Amino acid sequence: MLRLRIPNRRERPHVSSGGTGLSSVLPGGGAWRPTAGCGSPGAISLLNDVQGAALLEFAVALPLLVVFVVGIYDFSGAANQKQKIDQAAQEGAIVAGAQPMSDIQSSNTNPDSLKPVVVAIFNSLAAGGILPNANGGGGCQMPPPAPTPPVSPALAWTYTISGCSTIPHTSDVLVISINRAWVSGTAPAAVGTTVTVTFPYHWQFNSVIQLLVPGATYAAQTTLTESATVHNQM
Repeated sequence: MLRLRIPNRRERPHVSSGGTGLSSVLPGGGAWRPTAGCGSPGAISLLNDVQGAALLEFAVALPLLVVFVVGIYDFSGAANQKQKIDQAAQEGAIVAGAQPMSDIQSSNTNPDSLKPVVVAIFNSLAAGGILPNANGGGGCQMPPPAPTPPVSPALAWTYTISGCSTIPHTSDVLVISINRAWVSGTAPAAVGTTVTVTFPYHWQFNSVIQLLVPGATYAAQTTLTESATVHNQM
């Protein structure tokens, strides 16, 4: 009669170097082999695989993260500059509406009444950091240069101020157009002044988009234009 001996819990079975120390106590005489521990070659290989996968995931996600962060910064910068240009146009329009019309004639190439308008717009943009080279020498300073005169019967003068941006954007120009003959399209007719301010914004997004799509091109410059209109008070 075959008897199966069950080892006592207090007994520690002896494991030989061949891994068959439990053959006498396991049913069927099967051999017992230790599983892979933390120091075994299998565990080390698995750890290396996990680290390699994490590194690969980081390498794939990093360009996306950089583009995402730069995109947020870039679009917020564009919105901020647009808002400051709009504010400068409104300030200029308020000043222009209060100026006299006595020197507003198409034959007058440089009316004195328009100079305070240009100065107000220029100072607003300079205070907002839109013109880095403002009053730093060169052409980006006040008093304003002579404007482009209107073509009769129009009463619009255009001022072009250059040199207001730093390297490499020294070709940027600030354009201020003042139209003192704006007429409302509804009755009763009203005469007012429209001030239009134009200045470019340079995107940083173009420098990082190539991380995702090598050789891709993106508009590196956008011209921002804002206008404001007020009724003439004099």
